Amino acid sequence: MERPADRLVCFPHSGGSVATYRAWSSAMPAHSQLLAVQYPGHADRIAEDPASSIAEMATCVATELQRLDPAPCALFGHSLGALVAYETARELQERGTPVDCLFVSGAPAPWPAAGGSTHLLPDDELWSLLRDMGGIDPDVADDVELRELLLPVLRSDIALHETYRPKRPDGSLSSRVRGYFNTEDPLVDAAGLEAWAESGTGPFSVRAFPGGHFRFLSDPDELISDILSVLAESEVVG
Repeated sequence: MERPADRLVCFPHSGGSVATYRAWSSAMPAHSQLLAVQYPGHADRIAEDPASSIAEMATCVATELQRLDPAPCALFGHSLGALVAYETARELQERGTPVDCLFVSGAPAPWPAAGGSTHLLPDDELWSLLRDMGGIDPDVADDVELRELLLPVLRSDIALHETYRPKRPDGSLSSRVRGYFNTEDPLVDAAGLEAWAESGTGPFSVRAFPGGHFRFLSDPDELISDILSVLAESEVVG
């Protein structure tokens, strides 16, 4: 496409891939570019070793984004993706190309809420937990071969999430930050989202939707509509 007026870069959850956001493209305005990040070790990058840290992932993404034609940029991430998006926003800010908007979904702010031991669960327990939360497609939940293929990637992603220890925010992030959580999500609540207000000096807001942690996979329309409305407001202000 021609140089876009703006771009939205999406970051998948643990075990997710760019396919998560394929359906979003039809909702994007013609002048906007939708990109999604494929983590190493996932989907068509399955032969690669997984990233060793969220900071490593963010550095790689920031480098790739800076190779593109300049355009106002927004980042969206769900769960693990929210942390990678945040770290990417910090990296881009340090390089002198701050993003306009950072959308964080399904993840409490990491500085007061770091930790967790889910990645240490036995295979059966980990798979069952993810299936019960809606993170495993019911059509493939009983596929033993697929489980053996996906579990190492899922465990690695969850370990990255739970062992992430970012620096306390220093007020340098200037991006607008919009947080999302679902009212039946056991992993994040309003207080966890409100803590994202500490991430920088830009405007901050939160919106809640009904449903569980993975509702955005089955019914993303409301979320997409809200993201686009925030981006449109930013364009008017800009």
